[in-house]
Amino acid sequence: MVESAALEKRYIRKGIGGSNPPTSAMENVIIGKGNLLGKGVYANRNFKKGEIVISYNLQFVTEEEFQKMPEKEKLFVHTHGDKKYLYSEPERYVNHSPNPNTWQDLLNKCDIAVREI
Repeated sequence: MVESAALEKRYIRKGIGGSNPPTSAMENVIIGKGNLLGKGVYANRNFKKGEIVISYNLQFVTEEEFQKMPEKEKLFVHTHGDKKYLYSEPERYVNHSPNPNTWQDLLNKCDIAVREI
């Protein structure tokens, strides 16, 4: 069983930042208990600072499609520029934090580790 302090260290939290080129492909994250509809994203391996932790699979959503969505699904739609995008799993369960361990790189559609995870 994982200690709660160790589990908290592996909980993926994002901040928003500029853009740096990614250094590796995303892999090895899991969905567990968390704050977004009871789910959160956790690292299932160690990540070095600068590595991609999660790559986004964003789906463009029209205003009409957005209006027809269930309210719970609308929680995972975000506007970038003037377009709406639906976040898929697992990236939809990454929460925001004042003390993030990843930053959101919208240009490259991923979250990048800002420190070792």
